[in-house]
Amino acid sequence: MHTWSLPSPQALSRSRGFTLMELLIVLVIIGLLASFVAPRFFSQLGKSERKVAQAQLEAFAKALDAYRLDVGKYPTTEQGLAALTSRVGNEAKWGGPYLEKAVPVDPWGNPYVYRSPGEKGDYDLLSLGKDGQPGGADDAADISR
Repeated sequence: MHTWSLPSPQALSRSRGFTLMELLIVLVIIGLLASFVAPRFFSQLGKSERKVAQAQLEAFAKALDAYRLDVGKYPTTEQGLAALTSRVGNEAKWGGPYLEKAVPVDPWGNPYVYRSPGEKGDYDLLSLGKDGQPGGADDAADISR
């Protein structure tokens, strides 16, 4: 038969907690892992903002097409995207609202740009990207429909 005994107080005091060296090693390992994961995470965040802006532009384009079917023309630049949520001007055939909510700002907090007539067609619809300025690259690049 085997008897069990409690460890001595000296053995208990030596086995409690971690040493400073063990804690430092764990912190270094966590730091190294974070340095590999963080850049990948933040690059995905930028991609998701661009996807949100593109999806919103597509929704606006569908609403603009519905507006044109009812009224017979696209809203003017002066009427802007506000014409999709409320009657702007004297449009007798306006059948909106064409959007359920007010036109939001883009994912970076900048207003969307709408021009009609556009430089590339009936209208131009775009987000100026993260920097809010025309042109740019990566997250600052314009997103258009």
